[in-house]
Amino acid sequence: MGDAAGRGHRRADCAALARCRCRTVVRCRHARRDYGMTPAAPALRWWMPLALAVQFLTRVPIPGLRVLTADTAKLGLARAVAWFPLVGGLVGLLTACVMLLIDPYWRRPVAVILALIFEARLTGAFHEDAVADFCDGFGGGIKPERIHSIMKDSRIGSYGALGLGLAVGLRAVLLISLPAPLILPALVASASFGRWMAVAVMALVPPLSHTEGLAKDVGARSNLAQLAAASLLTVPFIAALGWMLPGPMIGGLAAAVIFLLWFRRFLLRNLGGVTGDCLGFAVYVGQLVMLLAATLHLA
Repeated sequence: MGDAAGRGHRRADCAALARCRCRTVVRCRHARRDYGMTPAAPALRWWMPLALAVQFLTRVPIPGLRVLTADTAKLGLARAVAWFPLVGGLVGLLTACVMLLIDPYWRRPVAVILALIFEARLTGAFHEDAVADFCDGFGGGIKPERIHSIMKDSRIGSYGALGLGLAVGLRAVLLISLPAPLILPALVASASFGRWMAVAVMALVPPLSHTEGLAKDVGARSNLAQLAAASLLTVPFIAALGWMLPGPMIGGLAAAVIFLLWFRRFLLRNLGGVTGDCLGFAVYVGQLVMLLAATLHLA
């Protein structure tokens, strides 16, 4: 969800989705146009948004998926937003499996670092990139135009480096602090909830009208119905942690709601809307909130 140009991540203008490989096609009933695939699979319609969500949020190639134009990619991603928490939960599950496999053989810090390296490879460090851009933009800019210009710059400044280092470092410390029984539920819950935070921000804050990117192409079509669907998909991933730590989880959810209300006001006042980097920053904040809740009982 970072908007900076010149990096190896998927650009928020969705153009990268047009390079996916596929021989099947589905007709979009909303746009009354073809996705460019053969009539071989009308049954694929239901999983197209999920496949697009996986393609966008990770580096996992999806066989059989091809979007021919940027317009159809944007339409598909607009429907895929509700699936973001599911994809996040699966990313958290895989990261937790890597950590649990390594943890018995090396000390916990080694397991955490290797698990985070795996996750960065799986997602292309998509949200970490956004955290750096967000910190650079709001750290070095005052006027909205300047803030957005800095966030689009592919270079990382001192604010971005410091913010990214602190965010990743805090996450690593929290993972190191987790008792072994909480590793799986905490990673799954935090990853899913973080993606839900992005959906919530898209539903609550309008995108910047003069920008190109995920926030404009997808966020403009996001609504409370998609947020409700994303919320339903998030519940199974946070249920286990909520059952194990009901008090801290309630506190964490309350803190997340307070952050969302503050973040909405902050973005409208200082930027005038939301960008992809702001969404990626919200994802990371959501992950940290869940991990802070999971480790609260250890204090």
